[in-house]
Amino acid sequence: MKGRATIVLDSGKTLAKLSLWSADGAMIERRVRANARIETNAYVALDAAGIEAWVAEVLRDFARLADVGAIIPVGHGAAAAIIRGDRLACPPLDYEDAMPASLHAHYETERDAFSDSGSPRLPDGLNLGAQIFRLEAIDPDLARGTRILPWAQYWSWLLCGVAASEVTSLGCHTDLWNPLTGSPSQLAERRGWAARLAPLRGAGEVLGTLTPAWAQRTGLPADTEVHCGLHDSNAALLAARGFSEIADAESTVLSTGTWFVAMRSPKDAASIDASRLDEARDCLINVDAYGKPIPSARFMGGREIETLIGLDTRQIDIAPDQPALLAALPDVLASGAMVLPTFAPGFGPFPRGRGRWIARPDDPAARRAAVSLYAALVTDAALGLIGTRERLLIEGRFSEGQVFVRALAALRPDLRVYIGKAHNDVSYGALRLLDAALPPAEPLELVAPLGVDLAPYRDRWRREAERVEEAA
Repeated sequence: MKGRATIVLDSGKTLAKLSLWSADGAMIERRVRANARIETNAYVALDAAGIEAWVAEVLRDFARLADVGAIIPVGHGAAAAIIRGDRLACPPLDYEDAMPASLHAHYETERDAFSDSGSPRLPDGLNLGAQIFRLEAIDPDLARGTRILPWAQYWSWLLCGVAASEVTSLGCHTDLWNPLTGSPSQLAERRGWAARLAPLRGAGEVLGTLTPAWAQRTGLPADTEVHCGLHDSNAALLAARGFSEIADAESTVLSTGTWFVAMRSPKDAASIDASRLDEARDCLINVDAYGKPIPSARFMGGREIETLIGLDTRQIDIAPDQPALLAALPDVLASGAMVLPTFAPGFGPFPRGRGRWIARPDDPAARRAAVSLYAALVTDAALGLIGTRERLLIEGRFSEGQVFVRALAALRPDLRVYIGKAHNDVSYGALRLLDAALPPAEPLELVAPLGVDLAPYRDRWRREAERVEEAA
């Protein structure tokens, strides 16, 4: 609502975030919660109840800080809520919970070809259709009298009572959507899921106002409007388009977090050829907030960095450490130290690789520099798979890792590489749905490439990585 504050509810895989924004796009407050995994008798579930209780608590605080007029949810793309009436029919499944092999094999015989769905075959529950298939195998009654909501739209439904689906949430490796026809997939039709998907609404549409129960629970105004919401990486894409350097030009946006997701906006959307995307190397077709297909590639960059250097991944991107990491890089290159993919098996451009070190450095700064260089090399491979050209914007927390971004700029001299210095790109993208003219809080920064030729190092790394892939 014009002149009033907006809340962005970002329910990610690892973290849930709530941020409060003034009408002119200034952040008033931000809260973050680490998400738990809940053991049920049959599977590991997302902590929907814990997130809900935390949301209610934070919204009470936000109600005291500003006159709130709108809430817009954002969510990751590998979760859904199956509802019956006014409640969850079952706990939402955690996509990292391994699916029984026999069941997964059965699901594989049912799913559509990549050329139809734009969804690659992914492990565990990363294809949302696999989750629904598994849940219905556990409880066949779930196939009757229920509605299916993508994760972002679960939160909008919870807050306002209006059920909806939305294209960015359905069109991100779910197996449920055909991004080229803009309609449910053949699989979704055959299984009866298409008929149970909540009605399709636009990401920025107002579904309704807070239910009386939520208005009382939080102290927010009863007329607070709840918007439909969207997929988190697509929110980052919308944020990128708010910069004049990106806007409607040929460009790729790389979101960095637990997942590194590269999403290319072709100048001519009609030129997209799905047959050129390699399903086996974690390429896919996303759908933007306006229904346009977006060639994409991804890998579990943040998770791999965590595996390689420990839980405190700030050691890669924290500002005070950047000079030491840059200073350590010449020794890394001279010694031939490198990391080979992959430490998240089944994902990324080298899904069959078995991650290992070559000449692992003893010096901690050199190890972190080598890991940063590894992230740049995998990103470079992913960008090549989707035909990235002209412009690249790196956003998210790892955009502050100087070895990573400057190495990537050196590896791709054909690109103008930018970083977004704000840490709220997803929220800014969500806010742009409500006000497309909202200016970004900070300008983009053009990345200066490392002053070293990385081509010989990359060539050796590629040879080693491909040799391991071929042997798998």
